[in-house]
Amino acid sequence: MEESRLCQWSVIRSVLAIVQWWGFNVTVIIMNKWIFQKLDFKFPLSVSCIHFICSAIGAYLVIKVLKLKPLISVNPEDRWRRIFPMSFVFCINIVLGNVSLRYIPVSFMQTIKSFTPATTVFLQWLVWRKYFDSRIWASLIPIVGGILLTSITELSFNMFGFCAALFGCLATSTKTILAESLLHGYNFDSINTVYYMAPFATMILAVPALLLEGSGVMEWFHTCPSLFSSLIIIFGSGVLAFCLNFSIFYVIHSTTAVTFNVAGNLKVAVAVTCSWLIFRNPISSLNAIGCAITLVGCTFYGYVRHKLSQQSPGTPLTPRTPRGKMELIPLVNEKLDDKV
Repeated sequence: MEESRLCQWSVIRSVLAIVQWWGFNVTVIIMNKWIFQKLDFKFPLSVSCIHFICSAIGAYLVIKVLKLKPLISVNPEDRWRRIFPMSFVFCINIVLGNVSLRYIPVSFMQTIKSFTPATTVFLQWLVWRKYFDSRIWASLIPIVGGILLTSITELSFNMFGFCAALFGCLATSTKTILAESLLHGYNFDSINTVYYMAPFATMILAVPALLLEGSGVMEWFHTCPSLFSSLIIIFGSGVLAFCLNFSIFYVIHSTTAVTFNVAGNLKVAVAVTCSWLIFRNPISSLNAIGCAITLVGCTFYGYVRHKLSQQSPGTPLTPRTPRGKMELIPLVNEKLDDKV
């Protein structure tokens, strides 16, 4: 009886963790799109900078004041030698995501973001000369095919927004790959990652945001019809961006890898549906099919990765594949790819 209750509570906790993660993630995406489209605050660098500031303050409160998470100490030299380069890529990743949201619908942006597994595997193969099981390459086919179909049939296609989203995938992949080498020896969770990287990212982004968007922001301040409520929404999106990081930490410790992968792809479907209900961007039937194919491909890719990770070291390889050159699982950690 006691074991049954524990099992039921574990299931309930996992469901609650996934629902709150979905809620924060979808809300942040919708709010950012609302800021760009409805509030006419067309300054993605400034929005990203506000998010970093709110995240830095939130991480400090959680670790230093509330002490909900222990601080992972980092050597001062490593902060500049390891964390600063990661923060730079982290910053580019978030900025490109916000830039793409300004020019393309949420549905299209989220579908392109699902291209990240393919760009990660390709970069590791091309630059780092890592070799992957043929099943990994096969699992990428529906992802690539779905992205192509979605892009060709997108009714609100914008080349600049498309390129920003695509390069955002490359930045996410680069961030993940660099983390394997630069952060080696530091077992960071999402909160400690934000604690160290958000201040650096703010410092990197503050000057470009001021120079490129400062005059536009000041003009918006003087022409905005409802300034107070608009500022609440803008800064509220920054607070929710930090809450998203905290929700990722919770969901990672409450679900299995397979559950997380499936829930992550369903989250994209929820975000696409919610954005369509709010913004009513036109979606053709072929576009919807392309999005569905991409999500199915991402789920299949996650399943293949899980099966390969469960494969025992003694499992024989094909005769043409030397064990020394075989890399069964790409260095992708989707659990941390949603950090804002």
